[in-house]
Amino acid sequence: MRTYDDPVDVRKGPTDGLAGEGEEGPDQFLWRGRLWQVREVIAHWVEPGAWWVRRPEEAPGRSALVDHREVWRVAAARGRAVSAVDDPGFGVFDLAFDWTEGVWRLAGSLD
Repeated sequence: MRTYDDPVDVRKGPTDGLAGEGEEGPDQFLWRGRLWQVREVIAHWVEPGAWWVRRPEEAPGRSALVDHREVWRVAAARGRAVSAVDDPGFGVFDLAFDWTEGVWRLAGSLD
């Protein structure tokens, strides 16, 4: 897994049931000027914040225990013509939504 911390623009759409009934997940994302279409949601989980990194005096009024992010592992392709895993325009990515900051980031990609 190659790790990143790059901001991405995400468009949401209906999921295949991993998020729950009637919820939406990533449908497309723009990363480094390229549009990626989500072909499949592979996994979805929530990671708690790193409570051991920050001391309460560094974030007055906020509990580090409530900081968390929602992670979506997706298979995505650049454009509609790409459909094979061995195509260079296809990849598996971890998209993370930080609930504290309200932003999406590309957390990693599988090589």
